[in-house]
Amino acid sequence: MTALPPGSTIGILGSGQLGRMLATAAARLGFRCHVYADASGPAFDVAAETTIGAFDDGDKLAAFAREVHVVTYEFENVPVVAASAVAGIVAVRPGPKALAVSQDRLDEKRFLDSLGLPVAPCAAVDSKADLKAALATLGAPAILKTRRLGYDGKGQARIVDAAQAEAALAEIGRAPAILEGWVNYEFEVSMLAVRGLTGQLAFYDAPLNTHDGGILKTSTVPSPLPERHLVVAREIAARIAEALDYVGVLAVEMFYVGDRGPHPLVVNEIAPRVHNSGHWTLDACVVSQFENHIRAVAGWPLGDTVRHSDAVMTNLIGAEVHAWQSLAAEPGSAVHVYGKRDARPGRKMGHVARLAPRVKAAT
Repeated sequence: MTALPPGSTIGILGSGQLGRMLATAAARLGFRCHVYADASGPAFDVAAETTIGAFDDGDKLAAFAREVHVVTYEFENVPVVAASAVAGIVAVRPGPKALAVSQDRLDEKRFLDSLGLPVAPCAAVDSKADLKAALATLGAPAILKTRRLGYDGKGQARIVDAAQAEAALAEIGRAPAILEGWVNYEFEVSMLAVRGLTGQLAFYDAPLNTHDGGILKTSTVPSPLPERHLVVAREIAARIAEALDYVGVLAVEMFYVGDRGPHPLVVNEIAPRVHNSGHWTLDACVVSQFENHIRAVAGWPLGDTVRHSDAVMTNLIGAEVHAWQSLAAEPGSAVHVYGKRDARPGRKMGHVARLAPRVKAAT
């Protein structure tokens, strides 16, 4: 388990903004990055090398793998077969198992349940009859979600009463799905854990997350999560990371129930990658989630995760990015623009982190 020296090349599967920020963090440590993706994206602008190729192109994937010293990925929908093919040539961190678990919501729920972690009650839905039976068991309101490929609120439909079942199925394209029972929560948080090659674990503070139309809008630290339950959140993330033999940054999204249920936190979903709710770490921590992910996959010691400032990270969605000049003029703000050309509605174009002196968190 020798650490990669500066000058080594890190392969990244995926060319989005997360890949861009990973490549930038890697350059800070003296690494080169080679990005492989099926289309050009923001990461191509900052990578030392790039390859456009399909994720089912075995020859191109093999050529890519032979040119790098380790591979990671920046989104969880990299086909497992592609990651497994690369893993036969060079180390892939985190491993393909994390992809397999997180790509199917039903498999993910079963995995979390097998670890004894609290999750929302759910049922598989492959037909209208399945949905009717699930609603009879779980009740309404409930959330119907596609098993695969949903993100930022896509592939989801809320069902307030059983009469909406047919419309909900149509809304998600009648894809294989799960119905999740409603969780009566106070707020949403996420835990970002980073696990090193030797099993070392470190945690960032848990931000309070707010959403708009299913898309993350803000992440705020400190959150109102009490310290005793922050410890629980860390324990949950650690159990998941260790079960997956995980290397890198892992995000665990959770509902805070507090005293309303038998468990203070209910796991919503996991993301085997750096995460939007951790973007504040770029400016409020000495070592960001992106640098710590690179450190982990390269076998380096993990960096300090303690934040030196309070922060509110706000996503810039669609045309909101056009306010870059006024945002940049705000005292205490750090603007990040991802370099995407088309500011479409619902598209994450950048973010702004507003910093303030650190104050004591909830107890």
